[in-house]
Formats: sequence, C-alpha cells, structure tokens
Amino acid sequence: MQHSDKTSLTADEWDELNFPRPEENEFDRVVERALSRRGFLQGVLVLGSGAAAMSGGLLGSSALKAAESVSSRFPFLPIAAQTDGTVHVPEGYAWKALARWGDPLFSDADDYDIAEGGQVAKSDRIFGENTDGMETFVYHGHQLIAINHEYVNPGVNLPVAQKGVPANADDVAKLKNLQGVTVMEIAEADNGWHVVKDSPFNRRITHNTPMKIVGPAAGHDLMKTAADATGSASLGTMNNCGSGKTPWGTYLTCEENFNGYFGATAQTPLPEDVKDGYKRYGINAEGAGYDYHKWDECFDTSKNPNEPHRFGWVVEIDPTDPKSTPVKHTGLGRFKHENAEVVLAADGRVVVYMGDDERGEYLYKFVSDGTYVPGGSTDGLLDDGTLFAARFNEDGTGEWLALTPETTGMGKAEMLIFARKAASAVGATTMDRPEWISANPFAVEAYCCLTNNKNRGLKTNAGGDETPVGGPNPREANKYGQIVRWRPHDDDHAGNTFDWDLYVMAGNPTVHQDAYAGSENVTSGNMFNSPDGMAFDQNGLVWIQTDGADSNEGDFAGQGNNQMLVGDPVTGEIARFLTGPKGSEVTGLCWSADRRTMFVGIQHPGGDWPDGNGALPRSTIIAITRNDGHLIG
Repeated sequence: MQHSDKTSLTADEWDELNFPRPEENEFDRVVERALSRRGFLQGVLVLGSGAAAMSGGLLGSSALKAAESVSSRFPFLPIAAQTDGTVHVPEGYAWKALARWGDPLFSDADDYDIAEGGQVAKSDRIFGENTDGMETFVYHGHQLIAINHEYVNPGVNLPVAQKGVPANADDVAKLKNLQGVTVMEIAEADNGWHVVKDSPFNRRITHNTPMKIVGPAAGHDLMKTAADATGSASLGTMNNCGSGKTPWGTYLTCEENFNGYFGATAQTPLPEDVKDGYKRYGINAEGAGYDYHKWDECFDTSKNPNEPHRFGWVVEIDPTDPKSTPVKHTGLGRFKHENAEVVLAADGRVVVYMGDDERGEYLYKFVSDGTYVPGGSTDGLLDDGTLFAARFNEDGTGEWLALTPETTGMGKAEMLIFARKAASAVGATTMDRPEWISANPFAVEAYCCLTNNKNRGLKTNAGGDETPVGGPNPREANKYGQIVRWRPHDDDHAGNTFDWDLYVMAGNPTVHQDAYAGSENVTSGNMFNSPDGMAFDQNGLVWIQTDGADSNEGDFAGQGNNQMLVGDPVTGEIARFLTGPKGSEVTGLCWSADRRTMFVGIQHPGGDWPDGNGALPRSTIIAITRNDGHLIG
C-alpha cells in the first residue's frame, strides 16, 4: 500500500509499513485455549486483591454481583459512552481548559498566531503540541507542572497550504520547538486554574535543548558523533510520551518513537552492529515525513550514523531550576519508553518499571545498587544498577531476568544501547505493547497497560522473536488490550520473582461471546479498548486512559470515543468517568497539591475542539473539579 502522507500514520503503522513483520508459522499456537472463555478465565484472570487473588481463584459473575451490591468507592455516577466532539464528565463535576497548544508562556509570545502557522522565533515560548505524560510539583509555595509534548501534527502546525510538508529549515525548527517538554507555574484564582505567564519557572525543553548523557553507555564509541566526540552531550529530547517522578522531586520524561525523525540523504555503508540496530529499532532512509534530515545534518544518518543511539532514553529534569541541564540516564536502557514508574524497594534501593511500546516488545525493571536517603546524594541512582526484563510463566508466576554481559553475551554499554536485543537474548516474554505502568500505593503490586497487538500469534516482533498466544497475552490478533498485574514475592519490588494475573481484559460483550468479549468486569456499560495511560490516586483507585479505535462500529460498536475510567483493585469494579472529543486520545493525569483538581490531557482532538467555531483543533490540558469543592481522586 502506498502512503503519500506519512505524517498521518501512527507510529505503529509507520513501523509496519517500513519494516513489515514476517508471518510466524514455526510454533504451535494455543488459540483454542485462549479463545475458550471459560478455560482462559479460570487459568489466568483473577479479580480482587489479597488472599483470594493470590489463591488463583476466579471472581465469577455471582461474586461480581455481590461486589456491586456493596457501596461503591467511586464518588460519581458513571457516564455513558459518547461520540461527539467535546469532553464529558459526571454530574457534579466540571472541566475547564488550563493550557492549549499555542498559548503563550511568556508575554513576548502573546501574538503567536496558530491560524497563520506562528512565528518560528516564538515557537519555543508557547505551550507545545500533543500533550502526554505530566506531573505536578510544589516548590516554596509555587505549584509547578511538567508536561510532555509527544509529537506534532504538521498539517495543523504548519501553514495549511503546505499540507503538512516542511518547506524550509524554519519549518523544521518550528516543529522541533513544538515538541519536548513544558515546565510552567500554575495558580488558582476565583475563575479557576491558569498559567502564571512570565513565571521564572516557565521553561520549554525542545529538540534543541542541550542534554547531558550519563551512565554506563556515556562516552561509548556508539554514542559519539561529529558534533560530540565525547559521547556525553547531545541536543534535544523527542517523542516524549509517558512520565515519572522521583522521590527526590525531579521529573522523568520518556523518549518513545524517536526512530521516525531520522533519515538519510545518501546511501552509505554502516557497521554491522549499527545496521542491525537500525532494523531492530525501525530506522530507515526516508524518515516519517518530518524531514529533519533534509535540513539538519544531526538527523541525517548518512552523515551521523550514531545520532539515533542518543535517543530512546529516560531523561531527568529539575522542574525547580530553569537553568539546569536535563540528564539522559543510559542505565535505564534504550527502547521506546512509555513511562517510568519509580518505587522504593524494602531496603531503600530505587526500582524503575518501564514498558517498551511496540508490538511484541518487553517489560523492564531497573534496580539501583545504591539506596535512596532523603536529603542525600542521588548520583548514580538511575544508572548504577541492573536492568531486568520480565518473563511471565503460564502458571501465574514470573521472574525478572538480569541483563548482564554474562546473560546476554554483550558488552555493558552495547547491552543498554541495544536493550531490545539483550531482552531477546535472555528469553523475556514478548508483550502486547506494554505502555503505562503504575504501582499501587497501598499494596506491593504494579500494573501495566498492554494496549493491543494485532500481530499476536501471527507475526514475530522486530527482532524475529515469537509472539505466542498465552500467559498475559492470551488472545490472538488482540485488538482490545488488557492490564496485567504482578505482586513481587516477599513484598519487595527489588525481588527477582513474582506472581501475576490480569486485572482486566478489555473487550466488547455486545459483539462477542468469547474471550474478545473481555473479562467479567467488562460490561456493556463500561466497555473500552486499548488501555494506555494509568495512575493511582491517594485512595488506592486506579485511573485508566484509552488510546484506541473510536469508530464506534464493528468490533468497537458502542464503545464511543476514547475515555478515562476508574477501577477498584479490591472489587474489580470499573466505571467510566470521562470521554474525550472524537478523534482524541486521553493521556496524562496528575493532581493539584490539595487534590481538589485533577489535570487531564486531551491529545490530537478532532473537529474544532476546544475553541469551536471552525477553529483549529488544539491539544489541551483540562482542569477537572467537583462542584462541591471536595477532593477528587
């Protein structure tokens, strides 16, 4: 199939167009078992927590009815699916836009005109495009929020007549500036929350911002370029998807689909390891339509073949110091990071859970060598340690497989730069697009959204690894997704073994009667597809955001637009809280310091939301409050 406009493709579609996966016929699939709703559910699905969950029993329909008869912990009346062009929240709640793409962070950008394509000189002085992960911070009485800007929509961000195609270096510079991260101060007034314009904390971090590279891979030959012979300094962070927050108060932004920004203006021979890495990470000569490589030699792999190795990392930012240099931590591995969930082990070591968001890739964990001491040095806590990849066994147990030179046959730096190859080498479990991970604040357990995988059981991943049906990925051609949960043995996140189950298996019970109907806690009233974002609140409830099909037809009939739901880990109950505008993804979630406001991201909305009247669509952060002023989440 020919695609003239590559910028309209999703990252997954672009990868598959340029690196089609071969059909997989070399292993025995267990489709029959996976499609047997009774057999599947009895084998791996457990709802609830505590002893009942750990026993491996199933909370069946009668138990669910009993749970539903108990007073719900959800302080709202669930809403119905919607298909229109605006945001809906429950009765008694209200939403208001906090920041939209193009809103000025500084007074000198008040005249930035998005309808005319905006001025390149001011494109790094405004709120960026396509919001994603975000976190709030309090510093000496100031409320700060750090927000990712995952990618751009060139057809909207550039003059309309150009149809999304950069015409010159200024266009590319503008696209670079609209992405990255915003750090800004926010405040509440009588008319709600607003951005504090010209705050000394306001900052844009873009594709051109100087970065430090630290950890085991810093300085390696594969990290060196013509512009940086040391391999320890780079420009920019890109395709910033999910986020994280450290115990010491810094922001973690995660580089995801970085591969599409690179291309080549000439054919040049590549070292074998670099060429193999390009194939595994999806880098080709044409790029994905951003055309950076045509205007900036850094992104031209025929001139700078190592530049892609300097992306795909987790980046640490100090939101309280606008003059600080962001740091890329190579100890956390290089892949298409979704988010970084930071917890502390029983002995104070730092544990970071991470997912690699591509079909058939892996779930990772980093465990530091050192321990976190409040007020003490944090140097090395995100680099000096061991990276692991997860293996999920069919019997509901699992183990973390250490990625070391001994287990992978790779050098330490190469193992981190090509973390995907290392995970393949140890035989980790290929997953259905592991995205956001969130840890329960009231139990030693963690959850991961496995968004979907149309190739499950049909094709290999990018490295040729099999993707068999079974374990936490129980459905062939999985179009709905699921959420896997694991509980470390001995209540220690640093431990090497765990028990696992599925908290929910998304589906459509109005269309299907088999496993594609979803798990027992999915009904016609709360059904959804493609769980993506996720966060726990202070009450132990888990908020789930979706990024999937909103056609409302066929397999997705009745599911409406993308949405945000809330789940109770104890009862398994799930209820719909919010629906986004048609065409949008709901992504990014955090709270004000007093927990009376919830901030939610609406990415790539369709139509003319939020301004209406035929205006350009604008990704936006909204502030949600309760009309009675009570806590929310």
